[in-house]
Amino acid sequence: MNKKNLKYYLELPYRIVLYPSPEGGFVVEIPELPGCLSQGETVDEAYDMIEDAKKAWLESALEDGIEIPEPAKNVEEYSGKLNIRIPRTLHKLLAETAKQEKVSLNQYISFTLSRGTGHKFMEQSEIYRTVKKRRTKADSKD
Repeated sequence: MNKKNLKYYLELPYRIVLYPSPEGGFVVEIPELPGCLSQGETVDEAYDMIEDAKKAWLESALEDGIEIPEPAKNVEEYSGKLNIRIPRTLHKLLAETAKQEKVSLNQYISFTLSRGTGHKFMEQSEIYRTVKKRRTKADSKD
């Protein structure tokens, strides 16, 4: 029997969610590992801290004989396309609101769904753009 050990779980590609903390800095968590979260003053510090938290979480679960969930499907396995049927009145309301906000219907629906599910997609995207911009500037100075 192939026993799964700490090394096995540490190498799995768990999804990491990062979002700004209201008190400043960033909160980072691994949704598949309940309670596995940390924080840091910077994005890099938060990512370093979650690695330590993940290791401690996994060690504790292994010691206590708690079943460890494996990562959910990778986002890459989804196309990002979804066809749904909605009432005409809802379609009209969404289209009118998107027009008022001066965004496409797809953008508005995506924003509304991410906000409604409590997912930090919009914030993550902004963080990603900011971090990428800063790193590009730093690289160009070298």
